[in-house]
Amino acid sequence: MRLSKDSPSDQSSIPQPDRHSVLLLVDPQNDFFPGGAMGMPKGNNLIPIINAYIKHFSRQGCPILATRDWHPANHCSFSEQGGAYPTHCVQGSRGAQFHSELVMPPGMMVISKGTDPKKDARSAFEGSSLGDRLEDLNVKTVFVLGPATQDCLKQTALDACKIGLQVVALKDAIGSMDRTGNNLQEISGAGALQATASDLGISSASL
Repeated sequence: MRLSKDSPSDQSSIPQPDRHSVLLLVDPQNDFFPGGAMGMPKGNNLIPIINAYIKHFSRQGCPILATRDWHPANHCSFSEQGGAYPTHCVQGSRGAQFHSELVMPPGMMVISKGTDPKKDARSAFEGSSLGDRLEDLNVKTVFVLGPATQDCLKQTALDACKIGLQVVALKDAIGSMDRTGNNLQEISGAGALQATASDLGISSASL
């Protein structure tokens, strides 16, 4: 069953975290939260729910991975270099750090992308070790969240669907400047499910 943005969640149709699942935090970096170079409006409201998901998946014994833009100062995506985006997530900068209020688990695997100054990498699978790491972990289902839907999260989810992974977009922990919901609809159209914390048995008291 494929859930659309406007469909009520049917918990029986949504996979629950198991030993073949991973929680993937896509670019939860300062530059994608309010005050950052590409900050999402009201992005700070996502912090409690993201932390609740981290806690829940940790309790289930599931691996938790985080991707990050890790750009050199002369990256081709920057407007100064003729690219489409303002300078963001420069290696070693505050903007490239994970949001300080996120409670990251010890030993969390971090996947860097966009490290080649001449190549953009909107998907976390592009030019990174993410695919190999998921294969090593024998992952079948990827639960994905992050502050910015329109680029990196969307492309990462689409690529995960393309390689045959089951994708669950945790829509209450995803930020966007797209008020139409088209990005989530595109992800669902590729075969992903949409879910919220309640679908995974996370109580409101945890938020």
